Amino acid sequence: MAIWQGKSLRKPTGGRAKLKRNKRKSELGKEAAETKIGERKIKKIRTRGGNRKIRLTIEDKINVVDPKTSKIEVTEILSVVENKANPHFVRRNIITKGAVVETNIGKVKVTSRPGQHGIINGVLVE
Repeated sequence: MAIWQGKSLRKPTGGRAKLKRNKRKSELGKEAAETKIGERKIKKIRTRGGNRKIRLTIEDKINVVDPKTSKIEVTEILSVVENKANPHFVRRNIITKGAVVETNIGKVKVTSRPGQHGIINGVLVE
């Protein structure tokens, strides 16, 4: 079954709303990438206009910026410590933007969107 991101079939009162037109292909959605920790694995997705989007499904490296020295270092991800998007993502080690991950050099906050950009970038947290 496809994911549809069109208008709801219910009115705010709870009654059924009648659609004035059929569903459109542009209203189709995709399931979340849910990036996990492990050996790198990507998926290439075709988007509108024939463009491509790289969806990162599994990754174990992160590009870390130290705000004090402005140096960038590639380091290994050990585990997910905190994720405000969903508290259950911590248990399942799912990485999204805003997640705090434990690395070899300390805790890092993810600043990129791995399911959209195909890479994990982060900033070192004190």
